[in-house]
Amino acid sequence: MSARRKATTQVSRLAHRASGTATANRMVPEETPVAFSFAGTTHAVMMASPADFEDFALGFSLTEGIVAAPEEIETIEVEDHGAGIDIQIRLKDRANTRFEARRRRLAGPVGCGLCGIESIEEAMRSVDAVGVSKLTLDANDIVRSVKLLSKVQPLHTETGAVHAAGFYVPGKGIVMAREDVGRHNALDKLAGALAKAGIEGASGAVVVTSRVSVEMVQKTASIGSAFIIAVSAPTALAIRTAQESGMTLVALVRGDDFDIFTHPDRVICGVAKHVA
Repeated sequence: MSARRKATTQVSRLAHRASGTATANRMVPEETPVAFSFAGTTHAVMMASPADFEDFALGFSLTEGIVAAPEEIETIEVEDHGAGIDIQIRLKDRANTRFEARRRRLAGPVGCGLCGIESIEEAMRSVDAVGVSKLTLDANDIVRSVKLLSKVQPLHTETGAVHAAGFYVPGKGIVMAREDVGRHNALDKLAGALAKAGIEGASGAVVVTSRVSVEMVQKTASIGSAFIIAVSAPTALAIRTAQESGMTLVALVRGDDFDIFTHPDRVICGVAKHVA
C-alpha cells in the first residue's frame, strides 16, 4: 500500500507583535514516525516529513552502508499504519546476508561490555575517501549554490521550519533538492533521489541549510561528493572527518562571505593554502 500524506497543516495561534496581539492562522510542517524494516524486522525509526519515502529508504540504505548500490535492493514497499509509516525494504541475497551479519554483531548478548565498543565503532565508521576528486568551485559557485537552494524550498517557504539538502553542479545550478524536518533525513532523501536519477556524486557539491555534524560528512562522502557547503557552522569532529576523507568543507555562508575549513585548494578565490 502506498502512502500519501499532507506535508503541512494549518493551525491557529496567538500572534504577538509590537502593534498588538491577534489570532491568526499559520502553516506548520507535519512530522511522523518512519520505520525502516529489513526482512520484516524494524532496523531504525526516524521522525520525518511524510514525503519522498522511496528516496528516503534508498538514501538511508546507501548512506548507512546497508547497501553499496541501488541494485542490491529488491523491493521497497511503503505502508501507512496510521500512527506512522513502515517502509519494508527487501535486500537481495548477498546484501541481506551481509546485513544480517552486521545486525547480529551489533545486537550481541544483553550486558555484553564489548557491545558498546562495537556500537561506537559503527557510529565512527571509516568515511569514504573523496580526495581524488578533481572538482573545483569558485567563490561565485559557493555563494550561488546557497542562494539557488533557497529558491527550491517550497515547504520551508510555507512553514519556515524545515531543512533542505541540495546538489549543486557548476554550470547547471541545483539539479536536485529534498526537504525534511530532520537535516539527516533531507540528506538521505537527496542521496536516494540522486541514486535513482543516476547522478554521480563526484559531479557536484552537497549544499545544506543546517550545521555540519560528523554524520553529515559521512553521508556526503557516501554520496561521493568532495564538497559540503553549509549555511551554519561545523563541529570539530566534522572538520577532522572531512579533512581525513579529503573533503572540502565550506560553512557559514552568509551573503558573499564564507569560511573554508578543509582542503581549500578546491576553491578558487585566492585563499591561503592552510586555514587557521
